[in-house]
Amino acid sequence: MKKIVSLGLAVVMALAMMTGFVGCGGKEENVLTMATNAEFPPYEYWEGEKIVGIDAEIAALIADELGMKLKIESIEFGSIVAGVETGKFDFGMAGMTVTEDRLKSVNFSTTYATGIQVVIVKEGSEITSPDDMAAKADLKIGVQQDTTGDIFSTSNFERDEDGNDNGKEVVFRYNKGADAVQALVTGKVDCVIIDNEPAKAFVAANEGLKILEAEYAVEDYAICVSKENEDLLNKINAAIDKFQKNGKIDEIINKYIGTN
Repeated sequence: MKKIVSLGLAVVMALAMMTGFVGCGGKEENVLTMATNAEFPPYEYWEGEKIVGIDAEIAALIADELGMKLKIESIEFGSIVAGVETGKFDFGMAGMTVTEDRLKSVNFSTTYATGIQVVIVKEGSEITSPDDMAAKADLKIGVQQDTTGDIFSTSNFERDEDGNDNGKEVVFRYNKGADAVQALVTGKVDCVIIDNEPAKAFVAANEGLKILEAEYAVEDYAICVSKENEDLLNKINAAIDKFQKNGKIDEIINKYIGTN
């Protein structure tokens, strides 16, 4: 009798363990997984062990509207689109701009915010406007890899009018925007192209740097979703539309950036 009881307990424990493994290995029910790169303040950044910021709060609003819980994972920026495309994540949100290349892999929501690409230089730099960059010999630009700063500067400085590689090494790519800024501080690059809001934070944290007054580019931010998940895309668009009309998205953006 004891052997039978022991065997029964063993089977129950084994089944419980198997259930646990399935739960860990598969997607959690009623949970939206968001892929981001938490190195882009004020859109997403770490506050202790929690990811916070504009995108994190807007995503939480959307998840709540859909009656779901939000789970945010920080990965390399260049891996977000692939992770969403393959279904590893439900959506990607990281101050991401819609580009023709990204549209080949994923769909994008309607725009929820506008970003401005700017140029950071050292005070006293001979680069006083974006136009000066083309005239500078041996120009070295620092960017965060796979961001629109990378895409725009590569197109403008490392490709000819037909989009072919012109053999020039101008753009130096880093995993984090902070690393690109550190390269500027130490003289490894002449300038950094990055979004205006994180640029402000980096300049405030590093004495001797400034942002050029002229904009480098203006872009719209959107959420990327798998091409296989049109239902989720429609729900996200409906939520964005609602929160734009009732002012909640503006409230969040103004909380981090201000009304100006």
